[in-house]
Amino acid sequence: MKRLLSMALKNRFDMAKEDAVALAKTVEKIFGGQDEIEDFNIDKYARAVLYELQRENLLKQRREEFKENGRMTRKYYWSFNDEMIKQAAYEEKLDDPYKIYKKIPKEAWATHNYC
Repeated sequence: MKRLLSMALKNRFDMAKEDAVALAKTVEKIFGGQDEIEDFNIDKYARAVLYELQRENLLKQRREEFKENGRMTRKYYWSFNDEMIKQAAYEEKLDDPYKIYKKIPKEAWATHNYC
């Protein structure tokens, strides 16, 4: 899984191979060999990384609701999205010559009038 995850990270985030491998090791360490982990046990900085990976559909999150001591309680769990990791690992990265324009905020385009 670590190899596929590092390939997926490299492709999705346009990372250097060494950085992708290091991040994959970190994520594997967070999961501790488990397929699913409880959100409550995760450090806030690690959680921020997991949210970034979720935005790219490399991780999934599920919620469980139950009654405890007369109150409704929610628990959140993180798991790997194996299907999307495989897809992202083997996708071909097309070079987009207009990628730089996507990084410019829309407000910047609207504020300049050259007439």
